[in-house]
Amino acid sequence: MKKPLVFVTRKCPEEKLKALKEVAEVEMWKKEDVSCPRKLLLEKAKEADALLTMLSDQVDEELLDIGENLRVIANLAVGFDNINVEYATRKNVIITNTPDVLTDTTADLTFSLILSAARRVIEAADYVKEGKWTSWSPLLLAGADVHHKKIGIVGMGKIGQAVAKRAKGFDMNILYHNRSRDTDAENQLQATYTSFDELLKESDFVVCMTPLTNETKNMFHAESFNKMKPSAIFINTSRGGTVVEEDLVKALKEGVIAGAGLDVFEKEPIDSKHPLLMLPNAVALPHIGSATLETRHAMIDCCVQNLISVLSGKPPITPLNKITAS
Repeated sequence: MKKPLVFVTRKCPEEKLKALKEVAEVEMWKKEDVSCPRKLLLEKAKEADALLTMLSDQVDEELLDIGENLRVIANLAVGFDNINVEYATRKNVIITNTPDVLTDTTADLTFSLILSAARRVIEAADYVKEGKWTSWSPLLLAGADVHHKKIGIVGMGKIGQAVAKRAKGFDMNILYHNRSRDTDAENQLQATYTSFDELLKESDFVVCMTPLTNETKNMFHAESFNKMKPSAIFINTSRGGTVVEEDLVKALKEGVIAGAGLDVFEKEPIDSKHPLLMLPNAVALPHIGSATLETRHAMIDCCVQNLISVLSGKPPITPLNKITAS
């Protein structure tokens, strides 16, 4: 009996795919630093039974219509704004993601951005490398304290709560805004639920942890930044589409807010001449929120387990949609 075909859209360690190769024929785009070309992705989707995709791959109506044999798509991310899940459900294609395994790793990176932006770590490192450090002075590259400040977390999901746990270690006062209150999080983390406007007004650090949806798209705009303290620092490790980047650039240039730490952008990869990269008070990273060897391997394992389960006639491990058997 012919094995089902799985196409992997980015180079993954071969040893991580061994179990998958026992139940399927596996083909892989093997260029590590270049996304799988759209044309090739569509060609493979047309013949494949399953895909292992990245957040840079658009799983839209065009792809799902072409993929007549597709049974399952495993997305190597917890976010899934690159996938039309509703249409996939109508096409009887199971969609899975990689929740939980990247929670702490992404929270670590988020807090490192808070510290980097507040203490001007990147500026200071470059200052030394560029030979500018010729003497000591009391206010040389003086930043802002993190401890005992107010942190406002927009999106108190699992990663947001993990960030809050880290904030407790810095004796920070925790505010949060969510679609709905989470009394368990409030009790466990001593977090205070506020309106979005109140959070913007009161927080020293505003941290965007919300998924990208129709409701959250462009939720941080000029009016939002104008409500923040002039000393506030904005952090985003969620999705770039939650921010109007032109408005953020203007807010940083004009001193409306003090700084920003960003791991995500509206269009990725970001252009090297993007205005945000020209600003000394903006720390920009290349979407590495979950990028540790341990976590990325765990994410691949999760995708592989989902693919094996579905291709073997079993339920997926971490489904995003529910397919009713016909």
